[in-house]
Amino acid sequence: MSKEEESCSKCLHACRRRIEIRNFSNFASDMFSDIEIQRRVEKRTEASTSEVFSHDKRRRTETLDTPLLATPTALSPESLSSFSTASSDGETQFLATASSSSLVLPVVTPILFGSVSLSGRAREMEDAISVQPEFFRTQDGSTRLHFFAVFDGHGGSHVSALCKEKMHTVLAEELAALAAEEMDEHVWRSAVKRCFVRMDHLALSACACGRVGQPLCRCERSGIESEIVGSTAVVSIISEGSLLVANCGDSRAVLSRGGKAVPLSSDHKPDRPDELARIEAAGGRVIYVNGARVHGILAMSRALGDKYLKPVVTSEPEFFIRERTPEDECLILASDGLWDVLSNELACSVARKCLAEGGPALSTEDISSTSSAAEEANVNDGQKPEARCSMAAALLARLALGRRSTDNISVIVIDLRKR
Repeated sequence: MSKEEESCSKCLHACRRRIEIRNFSNFASDMFSDIEIQRRVEKRTEASTSEVFSHDKRRRTETLDTPLLATPTALSPESLSSFSTASSDGETQFLATASSSSLVLPVVTPILFGSVSLSGRAREMEDAISVQPEFFRTQDGSTRLHFFAVFDGHGGSHVSALCKEKMHTVLAEELAALAAEEMDEHVWRSAVKRCFVRMDHLALSACACGRVGQPLCRCERSGIESEIVGSTAVVSIISEGSLLVANCGDSRAVLSRGGKAVPLSSDHKPDRPDELARIEAAGGRVIYVNGARVHGILAMSRALGDKYLKPVVTSEPEFFIRERTPEDECLILASDGLWDVLSNELACSVARKCLAEGGPALSTEDISSTSSAAEEANVNDGQKPEARCSMAAALLARLALGRRSTDNISVIVIDLRKR
């Protein structure tokens, strides 16, 4: 071997030796680093079992490195507040106090419902429904409210569509404004009443093209076409202990309680004695043209919108508030397309049988004409409750069609049974 080859061989051997030494040193450094980290973690684990650290010891611990915090599985509000607090001198202190209590969350029972909305035999679809579970809750989470509503439009669909889009949001704003007060009957009434006033103003400024607000729209669809458009509204707000129904128009809410139908609203028809007196006192007239109508035009005495018929047609709702009881079975909200052909008792009977566990097929004379719908009412033991609510709503709509309802049909069935 020549001297040149021997020199190259020595260089390669020296390079390999340096690489091996560097790798070993890195491995040793990592190993000792891991040992040091493990030692520090063990120190903190031991320290966390004590109830209170002294101020000096805490300062020394914080200067070493950032504390390694494991995600807690359950912490009480007290332990959370004590875990990171601010001292009087503005310095953040970590109080690693041990706590055996866990965060207790309120038990929330989900509300079950089903809905259907169809045009039926009407030429155009002007109904709208709104279902907003837990649309509002208080800051402490003690009260959770659910919003359900049926809007039956007339003269056009843009007012009912506007109510579907905006009403629950407006109501949540009104409830939030009164959140400092206790959520009692007075607060509910006040918030809902203000909500209807605001929605009426929005409806009066809404154009048939969908534009809302000032300045008023000047498109080709504005003017008289928008001034004769309105909508009924039957709204229900449900909490764990009570329910409120606010009605404006001839849509209806009916409660099934203890096997009986309990009306929670009264239709605002122009020939209703108190409504007739109010209309005449406001300077209006009730003319019978295919039934009682305000000025021979509108078949209801209260509605949102209808600028041309103000102030005879008012948007002020009527309220019905009930405490929930163990006998409550379901609540039905529907437009007059259902109630014109189905009685309260029959509607509640159908809904109860659909909601019952393993409910049998319906066999009354009123239902036999729609055999396909009756077959759909068979509920297996494994059927989910929310599916039974949807089945009840769909069956009621089909029954109304079978009875030759000529209007749009919108139905919401809400299961109120305690689970």
